[in-house]
Amino acid sequence: MTKRRFFIADVFAEQPLAGNQVAVFVGSNDLDTETMQALAREMNYSETTFVTKEPRDGAYPTRIFTPDRELPFAGHPTLGTAAVVRALARSKKKAPDEIELDLEVGRVPVTFESKGDDTLGWLRPNPPRLGPTHAPDEAARLLKLSVDDIDPRFPVQVVDVGIAFLLVPLRSLEALRTARFDVDAWQDRRRLGDGVTGVYLFAPESYEEGHDMAARMFFESIGPREDPATGSASACVAAYIAAHRYFGDRGGEIRVEQGYEVARPSLVHLRMGPGDGDVAVGGRVQLIARGRLL
Repeated sequence: MTKRRFFIADVFAEQPLAGNQVAVFVGSNDLDTETMQALAREMNYSETTFVTKEPRDGAYPTRIFTPDRELPFAGHPTLGTAAVVRALARSKKKAPDEIELDLEVGRVPVTFESKGDDTLGWLRPNPPRLGPTHAPDEAARLLKLSVDDIDPRFPVQVVDVGIAFLLVPLRSLEALRTARFDVDAWQDRRRLGDGVTGVYLFAPESYEEGHDMAARMFFESIGPREDPATGSASACVAAYIAAHRYFGDRGGEIRVEQGYEVARPSLVHLRMGPGDGDVAVGGRVQLIARGRLL
């Protein structure tokens, strides 16, 4: 572990010191699971990743940890890790347009679209799967809201992309602002189904002009937490939007705000393809720090 190199990246961030942080440890081949978990707890970000220096069969083996457990997939760590790998490749005078990570859920490609100095990264997760629906009053209890705050036009539904979320459509931005995570209600979440890791709530309004919707995501990891930007849940909501025609027949790109309530404004770009579950999640990555363990 001595002199282990790591980077810190802000993901889905339009500028530095926004978005969702991820710590990326490079050269993880000799680290055991217990050490990785301890380092993730030390960093205390929503996720920390461990990636090999070199690819194997064209993809970089990567593991993702929250402060208290390993995840098979997560969106912002995937995008952030790919951006770090690409930056290291750029330092060797070769900046690939695609980086593929080998995760527990399988290989996930991340492509980079550049216009001048501006680069947008896009990850293509495994196709999200729409799961069971749940009663609006159950979701309202989890979020300390009135059932009237839930949008009756669309279902409260579990969607799974390797990890699963309960998706809750709200009527308004005001309901989104006032929501609070009821940890006691969350403890009794077995009825939601195995693997549900968080509650993703969203509304068809935004804080800033030119954006399409706003979202929040609550989860528990050594206590209740709110995620500034959640790529995996965004992939789930992209599939949900397409399946339920949330924006009618509108195509093209959807821009989703997240993190405004925790002073980490984030912007997630979504694309929905013609096939079921054909989604891409995009955003900008700001590399803000690098260091070594002592």
